[in-house]
Amino acid sequence: MSAIRPSDEVADALAAGRGVVALETSVIAQGLPVPRNAECIERMGGAVREAGAVPAWTGVTSGEVVVGLSDEDLNVFAQPGHADKVARRDLPFAIASGVMGAATVSSTIWAAHRAGVAVSATGGIGGVHPGTGDVSADLLELARTPVLVVCSGAKSIVDPFATVERLDELGVGVVGYRCDRLPFFLVTEAPIDLEHSVDDPAQAAKLVRAIAEVGKAAVLLCNPVPEAFAMDEREVADAVRPCEAKAAEAGVRGKAVTPFLLSCLAERTGGASLEANLALLESNARLAGEVAAAVSAARS
Repeated sequence: MSAIRPSDEVADALAAGRGVVALETSVIAQGLPVPRNAECIERMGGAVREAGAVPAWTGVTSGEVVVGLSDEDLNVFAQPGHADKVARRDLPFAIASGVMGAATVSSTIWAAHRAGVAVSATGGIGGVHPGTGDVSADLLELARTPVLVVCSGAKSIVDPFATVERLDELGVGVVGYRCDRLPFFLVTEAPIDLEHSVDDPAQAAKLVRAIAEVGKAAVLLCNPVPEAFAMDEREVADAVRPCEAKAAEAGVRGKAVTPFLLSCLAERTGGASLEANLALLESNARLAGEVAAAVSAARS
């Protein structure tokens, strides 16, 4: 018996060759406050469906990794403190203990790939944190899981230069979507040129097929934050620094760092970072849905 269970809707969609997009639940359980996390569920799920694909929210419940959680499950995940943050390394314990686990990028793409889902969407991936040496588990899992992940680059709380260098070292492809520089989560771009870019979902769909043929590692399809919500690079940097100092003073470490910093950042920017985060999450979900639908159309 497999520990990974696609929902009936996801299984039916995969069997019929329809597009499916895997979505992480950590963003709603730890990444966003109530009630904005419930809004995120509606906006991301709705964007995927409007694009012609099926959203597959992924998480651990009752000893199973479910790819395609129900609305009832998602309502529980959205309640504060009901779900642990579960990266790839935490999956065996979460499955064995029966705890409710909110999947991060690393555990989501691991489960999605094994369920047959080739496209995933998130906000920003984790990376290399400046000064601490902390490295997100996202990076190693991206290096060994052949899927396409639509994101807005790395989160604005990490070092973009060190993160791109690590991705290059690990063999993870980084491709811009209608951009030539690396998107930087809340900020339109970091001063890092990209070697490759695509201009439409059909081109990105060819990437998905190529990833399946080549195997081994993921490719990041980096979609800039919508222009109306993009923040000034200096404003974000000035807000991040005191948040990092606050985290260090409080002894925040490991997987608790990202939720802490994002919450602090929202406070220091008067909520602007939260609005930008929600906008880019919806935008990335829509693009991922369009790509998954294009893959399905090409197969037909």
